[in-house]
Amino acid sequence: MIFPEYRARRLRKTEGLRSLLQETRLSVKDFVYPLFVFPGKGKQEISSMPGIYRLGLEDLAGEIQEIDQRGIPAVILFGLPRVKDAVGSEAFKEKGIIQQAIQAIKAQKSRLTVICDLCLCEYTDHGHCGKMENGELDNDATLEILGEVAVAQARAGADMVAPSGMIDGQVQSIREALDEHGFEGIPIMAYSAKYASAFYGPFRDAAQSAPQFGDRKSYQMDPPNVREALREIQLDIDEGADIVMIKPALAYLDVIARARMEFNHPIAAYNVSGEYSMIEAAARAGFIERERAIMEVLTAIKRAGADIIISYYAKEMAQVLEK
Repeated sequence: MIFPEYRARRLRKTEGLRSLLQETRLSVKDFVYPLFVFPGKGKQEISSMPGIYRLGLEDLAGEIQEIDQRGIPAVILFGLPRVKDAVGSEAFKEKGIIQQAIQAIKAQKSRLTVICDLCLCEYTDHGHCGKMENGELDNDATLEILGEVAVAQARAGADMVAPSGMIDGQVQSIREALDEHGFEGIPIMAYSAKYASAFYGPFRDAAQSAPQFGDRKSYQMDPPNVREALREIQLDIDEGADIVMIKPALAYLDVIARARMEFNHPIAAYNVSGEYSMIEAAARAGFIERERAIMEVLTAIKRAGADIIISYYAKEMAQVLEK
């Protein structure tokens, strides 16, 4: 049956019909909200990410209550330590900023799942994601440190760890360290296909984690590659990843879609800082309709196949989706 007997517009005629036939639906339960935490107190707006703040540890409780009340199921924590050194030792100290943040959140008795980013770039004085040797990242020496960080986070009460450095063998090393110390029940959400992207700039401002020399192209993925992403995801699954992630999301919807077709594991996607800041800048200039653009981008990420969306818009979307 073809036109004029069949008219596709019949099913788009009213809001009721469009709602009834909508194929992809966002839910507040899809979202994870990122938090940047520093020692002390205060609230610092991130200049490159208007509306997003670094939070002092002493001011974390109010934020956690708000996130929990809005029905968002999880947060992912990024720490800004007082002191940085060559191996990021503040990341695995018992009183490190993330360990203290986990305990502060747990003291609130919230329903939130606490996910901890597990990388060293925020903690090293050189800004790279591991131990450096002669100007190069020492992959295998870094693995031992990451295991220590994972155990420290688990001891503090983390519900999940999320290694993000794209260090070869990191998932296996972290799984072994957790299991050896009695944390077999802690899941790993691996940043499995993390690209060396231009969209991370505002995050590096927020987390104060820009590399002091060189770049991360030798360990993060080359943007033109998708078959390599599938290999990286398979490796992480084989090493014990419980959830795999694609980062960034918007410029890599095809990678999310390919991963969804290839794998049965839960898939997370990170709607990264640059994606957030582009929308905010364009909206402030009057170039786009902000709310529609946000909804369209996040729907596209879910439509591509993401089960979990890490987004700075999570709190706002919780309010929108309640209506």
